[in-house]
Amino acid sequence: MKIKILILMILFLLSTSLSSDGGITRGPDIGEIYFYGPVVSYDYGIYHSTDFGETVTCMDSIVNPVAITADLTPGGLYYVTMGEQLYYSDNYGQQGSWIYRNVGVYQWITSGRYEGEIYNAIVSHSDDYGMSFIPHQFNGFTGNLFDIEIDNEPDIGYAFIYKSAVADSQYLYISYDNFDNLEFDQKFNFHWSDFTEITRGTEYGEMYLCNKTMNSLLYRTNLYSSWQEKNTFTCPNLPIKSIVGGRQPGELYMLVRYIQSMSYIKHVYIYHSLDYGETFEIYHPISIGPDPHYADFEASPTTGSAPLTVQFTDLSGGDPNWIDIWEWDFDNDGEIDSYEQHPEYTYQDTGYYSVKLQIYAGGGIGEEGIAYREDYIHVTMGNSIHYNVVQDIDIQLSNYPNPFNPITIIEFSVQNDSNVELVVFNIKGQNIKTLVQHEFTAGLHSINWDGNNDSGHPVSSGIYYYKLSLNGKTEAINKCLLLK
Repeated sequence: MKIKILILMILFLLSTSLSSDGGITRGPDIGEIYFYGPVVSYDYGIYHSTDFGETVTCMDSIVNPVAITADLTPGGLYYVTMGEQLYYSDNYGQQGSWIYRNVGVYQWITSGRYEGEIYNAIVSHSDDYGMSFIPHQFNGFTGNLFDIEIDNEPDIGYAFIYKSAVADSQYLYISYDNFDNLEFDQKFNFHWSDFTEITRGTEYGEMYLCNKTMNSLLYRTNLYSSWQEKNTFTCPNLPIKSIVGGRQPGELYMLVRYIQSMSYIKHVYIYHSLDYGETFEIYHPISIGPDPHYADFEASPTTGSAPLTVQFTDLSGGDPNWIDIWEWDFDNDGEIDSYEQHPEYTYQDTGYYSVKLQIYAGGGIGEEGIAYREDYIHVTMGNSIHYNVVQDIDIQLSNYPNPFNPITIIEFSVQNDSNVELVVFNIKGQNIKTLVQHEFTAGLHSINWDGNNDSGHPVSSGIYYYKLSLNGKTEAINKCLLLK
């Protein structure tokens, strides 16, 4: 057992930097929440609200809290320090009411189903307000712990984990015997480093899951139902720090916290939902300094035929006079394409394009200063090319292979000795490569195109057209697809 606990402690230490924030908890009464947030000094404060987060009272100032959870006993509150020390207050966290309870308590704490019950990750639980803990076996646990939760039904609990060797997955495990044994329940196609948190609702098996990196909120009604996506938050880097289910059906709280500009800007928002996270009432109980900054944008149009001209509009939050730089990357290739606030850009080639905006306010504002939208712009083949093409049954024009990489063979026929011109152009109508421009005798001919332009540089993937002209008259146009 000592060896198992040592191994688990190592796994916990490895996952500490990726763990959930644990910064908000529900009290026993409807509308009652606690959370920790900034105060005017550099410390944190524990705040208490009885009106869903609309107004708050700072109960105490504490240094480096890592998690809090409320007991079902009115006024009962726990918090854990970075040194894994557990403290308990029976007076709503009021200054001077804290009592040392225990050591070796991890940041994954959650209140139980009864007064005085608290869980210490999947390792143990207490039924005497944290004075002593009953160990669990946790057989079947593998990976690194992200978050834990218990069910509303006795003995059922959940562990959300990741495995750093599996880059594209995170896992939900379930226990039916109070974490003595765990078994696989669900795999999620999240990157292993995505910040993910789970919380229970009010019914048996009901659960919320928030991928705080992707700003995606999932929900299931019970153990046997499928997960539904309830919300994808529009601000690309909404700093969701923690979530917790409420005391009413469909109730969910989210803690959103901005600390920027060397703690000169400190704001806390409480998002409150009564419809399972589909819509939120937003409260702003803590406001210290100017409005927070965050990057956001929209574009119009987001789809259309090439060449597609797109107008980008900066929607970033905060005082725009504080923003020093806008850096736009319209195709996510790592190159800055514009420093304008509201730029316009023309996409020449077909495909899907991811867009990134990074803003700097007073030298930089962290992850909230980056907005990224994957496959946001879709450019299709258009009808912008208009030629009077004569398709003569005696004229042959084709290429193989098609699609091609790196070379295609273009075949064309000449009925009589003729001055032949064969050129390649893009979907904008720009001449890319002149392949042939001289006299040919009657018959079938072929020529290779290696995907380079007239300057000898390779062109990008996409659709290209090639045009056959005889004696100065366009006879046929065909298209080919270059795939790299």
